[in-house]
Amino acid sequence: MSRVSQLSRRSLLRGAGVALGLPWLEAMMPASASAAATATNPVRLAVLYMANGVNTDMWNPTGSGRDFALSPTLAPLADLKDDILVVSNLWNAAANTGDGHYVKESSILTCTTISKTLGVDLNIHGVSMDQVAAQRLGDRTPLPSLELGIEPEATGVDTNVGYTRVYGCHIAWSNPTTPLAREINPRSVYERLFRAASPQASSAKQDTLLLDRVLGQAKKLRTQVGNGDQRRIDEYLDIVRSLEARIERAGDPSRTAWKPRASVAATSKPTETPGNHAEHVRLMLDMTALAFQSDTTRISTFMFGNSVSGQNFRFLEGVTNSHHETSHHSKDPEKLKQYHLINRWHVEQYAYLMRKLRDIKEGEKSLLDNSMVLFASALSDGNSHNPHKLPIVLGGKGGRRIATGQHLVASEDAPTANLYVSMLDAFGSPVERFADSTGPLSGVLA
Repeated sequence: MSRVSQLSRRSLLRGAGVALGLPWLEAMMPASASAAATATNPVRLAVLYMANGVNTDMWNPTGSGRDFALSPTLAPLADLKDDILVVSNLWNAAANTGDGHYVKESSILTCTTISKTLGVDLNIHGVSMDQVAAQRLGDRTPLPSLELGIEPEATGVDTNVGYTRVYGCHIAWSNPTTPLAREINPRSVYERLFRAASPQASSAKQDTLLLDRVLGQAKKLRTQVGNGDQRRIDEYLDIVRSLEARIERAGDPSRTAWKPRASVAATSKPTETPGNHAEHVRLMLDMTALAFQSDTTRISTFMFGNSVSGQNFRFLEGVTNSHHETSHHSKDPEKLKQYHLINRWHVEQYAYLMRKLRDIKEGEKSLLDNSMVLFASALSDGNSHNPHKLPIVLGGKGGRRIATGQHLVASEDAPTANLYVSMLDAFGSPVERFADSTGPLSGVLA
């Protein structure tokens, strides 16, 4: 069939007063540029984090290399088996200290040891892997990265272990003392993507005026506090100024270096108040897919829940309690069964996002071919808070850089940071070392 007429990337389907944006099509480029364009699609990086560990007896695949069988928990990935890399035997040595969840879960992407604090002097002593990528390549999209979650920020101190609960609410850290705020409202995420993909000077001006008010209040407060708090306010002002610059850049209609790969239609806003937990999770995963499809950002993190979350999973048949409570199974067979069902549900959501990315075409490839989607927990067995043999799956081919379709059994207690070195290489932001890495993880890169 002959090639259709060239289309603008902003082309719309119109009918009954509704405008629907077209996704990226080969017809949006000259025929001579099509082959080159499909070969140079950007790589995307997503992290889906599940707290509280897994029922280890139901997690581990059998076999290794390409001759492996998925476990009962990983069974929802059966149709994606050629698109995943299951990695065994990794751990974060720096997190093998302190009691409870926070020291391990907050540092899943930094591979560092956090400072024990009641909340005044947060310090994770590193930058998270996703932000290493964002700091190097995030300026190529309107949003350098997108941080998503389900539950609001927890406050106060967990008196059982003596750590601030703030640590349990973040996995993305732009510097050792600055966790990145997560968006938990699906509609707010969508509106943010829409503004970035459809820049208008007026919206940027409104946002900037709002930030001006925030800055004014912060400066006034600074004159009323001591030296330590002044330093923390200064750090906060730096963050706000950075956000202001990002908003101005995203809202500048004269920018020509970046164009959305798919339209974010203003008529397709999701609900602001999801009816239940399962719907909330799916909406946030949809936002991740939309952000990647439109190329509004290429880096995203998503937390299924905070550490020691009280989210109840009674909506699953056979489950009566929360993930955290069930993870403290004390080897009770009934609790172990429920633990497995909760783990499997999370893997099903991971598979949902992977299929969604697989169904979005980019030339001869799919969006999943051009993505890396990491599913991970910072504990293996939640009952013992065991940080060895972390449950980790890497999905997507990362621009055909990732050797998927295998169960990679690393050497005992290999650094998780080695996997991150390999992923950063595939993303296009290579590093010689990351945290306690000893080099790239053998077998990850194709």
